[in-house]
Amino acid sequence: MELNNINYSWPRKPLAVVCIDGGDPEYLETGLRDGIIPNIARFMKEGFYQVAQGSMPSFTCPNNMSIVTGTEPEIHGISGNFFLDPDTQEPVVMTGPELLRSRSIMSEFSREGAKVVSITAKDKLRKQLQKGMDLSRGSVSLSSQYADRCTMEENGIENVLEFVGQPLPDMYSAELSLFVLDAGIKLLEEQKPDLLYLSLTDFIQHAHAPGSEEANNFYIEMDQRFGRLQDLGAMVALTADHGMGDKSDESGKPNVIWLQDILDQKLGSGACRVICPITDAFVGHHGALGGFVRIYLGKENNRNKVAEIVKAIKGVENVWTAEKVAKELEQPIDREGDLAVVADKMTVIGGKEKDHNLSALKGKRLRTHGSLHEAKVPFILSEPLNDKYLRDAKERTLRSREIFEFALNGTEI
Repeated sequence: MELNNINYSWPRKPLAVVCIDGGDPEYLETGLRDGIIPNIARFMKEGFYQVAQGSMPSFTCPNNMSIVTGTEPEIHGISGNFFLDPDTQEPVVMTGPELLRSRSIMSEFSREGAKVVSITAKDKLRKQLQKGMDLSRGSVSLSSQYADRCTMEENGIENVLEFVGQPLPDMYSAELSLFVLDAGIKLLEEQKPDLLYLSLTDFIQHAHAPGSEEANNFYIEMDQRFGRLQDLGAMVALTADHGMGDKSDESGKPNVIWLQDILDQKLGSGACRVICPITDAFVGHHGALGGFVRIYLGKENNRNKVAEIVKAIKGVENVWTAEKVAKELEQPIDREGDLAVVADKMTVIGGKEKDHNLSALKGKRLRTHGSLHEAKVPFILSEPLNDKYLRDAKERTLRSREIFEFALNGTEI
């Protein structure tokens, strides 16, 4: 199967690619140290492991689409969870399948006759992941969020809760992710799909640091399921959409740049507009605060002047023009703002302080993502690479979007 100038070998056994949302490599390092993830440890020893580079911004939607299309945002078009529509000047959640400019690996394999399973935790991703999939020959696409609403016409499966044998999980819970894995395992047992893409949610990583009891328990539960996937005959490939970082000071107060407030004070209200592309329908665990924002300027404003103001703010690491960020971070130029701003490792950027609700943190430290510092992700295969792909991996840093290629093309000795 060929997609975006890459030829993918037909799966010689079931392939289960798992996107561990928020799966920062530090969680694996802690789990390995504590001896709580034996299956992942075995994959890393007997198969392959490298820390890879994800797509920017280091958010959920861009990276899931990079993984399933094998391309960067400049090709597939999804440059955030949220963007400003240039035609309407209205902010739009960037999950509509019409916004995705590339076909996916799942859609193309399903159209070629493979039995494909695509399961995501939040339904916001499902329609993009499902775009173009042929569900008429046994392929399945669903979210654990709406597992109780599945129909044969829309999802290729029905009565999912009964099939999996579990109740509908809560949106803000570890079970939302574990349901994805359990549903994938059940489908692997019952229907023997050729290809599975299982995309989780990062509730635990937002709320709990590596080494905490909650994080450890979550990784223990995931590890057991990864082992089960392998026991059922699947090759397992693990990566993440982004990492996760602590963004609070010593007292526990979030390190936030309220950029819209600063620019309104210096330039006047309405001179520019700050868009936070981490925003989606579920902001309770991060308050729509991340390490990457875009600035849209009014016609009378000089972007060099605005850039200099922003560069001088403590906690800002980079300010790029639209042309520069499109080149440096492989973004679609037509979906850029006038300026793109990236925070340093310990800082997040918001719009107006009054527009961000942090009450859901309930006194916990703010942990979030979006900057270059959260773009490092694990790249794990349960089987070793052949000589050609191993040489390639040793010579450079892999990209998370290559996980399907390496699993399908690089593991047959």
